[in-house]
Amino acid sequence: MAISILSLCAASTIGEVLDLHEIQQLTNLLKDSNLHELEIERGNMRLKIVNHGGIAHAHEPAAAQQSQIIIRDDKAAHAVNLDDSERYHIIKSPVVGTFYSAPSPEAPDFVAKDVPVDVNSTVCVIEAMKVMNEIQAEVKGIIAEVLVQNGQPVEFGQPLFKVKKL
Repeated sequence: MAISILSLCAASTIGEVLDLHEIQQLTNLLKDSNLHELEIERGNMRLKIVNHGGIAHAHEPAAAQQSQIIIRDDKAAHAVNLDDSERYHIIKSPVVGTFYSAPSPEAPDFVAKDVPVDVNSTVCVIEAMKVMNEIQAEVKGIIAEVLVQNGQPVEFGQPLFKVKKL
């Protein structure tokens, strides 16, 4: 897979938003998945990686209008607005793996929409390489939206929950 970066914003901005290791992880994620395109916008940085028959190209226009993460596959595009950081916190996947909403198939979900959570509340489990990783809420609030379904594969940095801060 070949990567070409067509334009860059200031180096200090890129270093603050995404480092080379993260870009490499995103490129590997695209290569190893059935995704065709991956686009991430943060602040004034935009990273777009497109897979064209095994060759990926990365684009980084300097002036992004909003902060959002967009993950596209052949079926649908999902966008989560991250500019609501005053009122909402987005819980993101720290690893690539499989999302589970409950500790076991028979158990109830850890959380659901409109359920209050504390900083240390477990909101889900992500299985990565046969290891079950408990994901914490990180903030005190109320689950405003569950962004993924039980058993769904998730990517590094993919939004999982939108939590209304209290």
